[in-house]
Amino acid sequence: MKLFSLQALFKRFCQEPPLGWAQLSHQKVRLLVALTGVAFADILIFTMLGFKEMFFEGSTFTHKHLQADLVLISQRTEALYYGRPFSRRHLYQANAVEGVISADPLYVSEAGWVNPWDRKITSVIVLAFDPARPILDLPEVNEQLDQIKLPNVVLLDRKSQPKLGPVAKTLERGETVTTEISGRRIKVGGLFTLGSSIFTDGHMITSDWNYLRLYGKDSLDNVDLGALTLEPNADIETVRQTLQNRLPKDVKVLTPKEFIQTEIVFWTKRPAGVIFNFGAIMGAVVGIVIVNQVLYSDVNDHLPEYATLKAMGYSDRKLLSVVFQEAIILALLGFLPGYGISLGMYDLLAFLTKIPLGMRLGVTLQVFIATVTMCMISAAISMRKLNSADPADVF
Repeated sequence: MKLFSLQALFKRFCQEPPLGWAQLSHQKVRLLVALTGVAFADILIFTMLGFKEMFFEGSTFTHKHLQADLVLISQRTEALYYGRPFSRRHLYQANAVEGVISADPLYVSEAGWVNPWDRKITSVIVLAFDPARPILDLPEVNEQLDQIKLPNVVLLDRKSQPKLGPVAKTLERGETVTTEISGRRIKVGGLFTLGSSIFTDGHMITSDWNYLRLYGKDSLDNVDLGALTLEPNADIETVRQTLQNRLPKDVKVLTPKEFIQTEIVFWTKRPAGVIFNFGAIMGAVVGIVIVNQVLYSDVNDHLPEYATLKAMGYSDRKLLSVVFQEAIILALLGFLPGYGISLGMYDLLAFLTKIPLGMRLGVTLQVFIATVTMCMISAAISMRKLNSADPADVF
């Protein structure tokens, strides 16, 4: 029944197409130019929003794999990798609060990875915790905790940038990889999967004791993040309020969702976030200009016909609906090639940069809504010309 209805609708469209489509398809070159313009604007918007999503995704890799009911960070920390540590004794204070099962530290630092093959130095992020209290939801890491308990052994993210060297391929061949970080000889004991980003070339995970060996005897006195595990029946808001009252003002208590949102807000305000937003807006402006020129020219070319329809009794509202028909048709037909090309472009960029970049439903909906909106704005601008159609022009 549904298939029959679609066939009947398609047959009716072929026999009696909408006036808006008849006008657009009458001049095929102009229609092709318009669709190319809409697709180009969509590709530009997809590119900017895709980069923005990739940027935010990369900034929250660690956050999303954190096993915690509540998170402690310094009041001065706006982003995890660019934050400020707080005293470890505050974890002991938190652990004493009713409803808290454990308060475990996460240490975060930057290190210079020496490529074992070409000896070039690349900056990587080091994550460290007590192997007896794993706080990251990464099965590959949790299966290799015995490795990082060994002195000077680390795990490396297999999605790190190629500039770190062919570590994954070497380990898969059963060979050993040793190198230096922070002037200390270390061995790569295994691999895990997390992901690099625009500002992070790779991640390493090791134990807190190896972190101590790398950064000195006082490095464990201050922590970058505290992961709190609560009792199953504990009320999160009650425990949170108790913690906030007992802990000093220089420590924030956040839920994991708030922790992620704090990171995103920080990067949104940074130059890169502003540039991506501005680029998306400029893409929409380009689309509005192109579609407006097409619709304006179309209305101008058919002004006598519109005047004739007015003389026959057509209202301005009905004539304006024809222009909006054209705008919607351009939006739909222009979006499809823009979406398809952007899919291929995302795959190509992910392959070239080794940074995960996939088409997300949220981005698709944003671009589709932006496409329809910019075409409707163009139609609204063209209405002024249509309003000037005077039946007297026919005679």
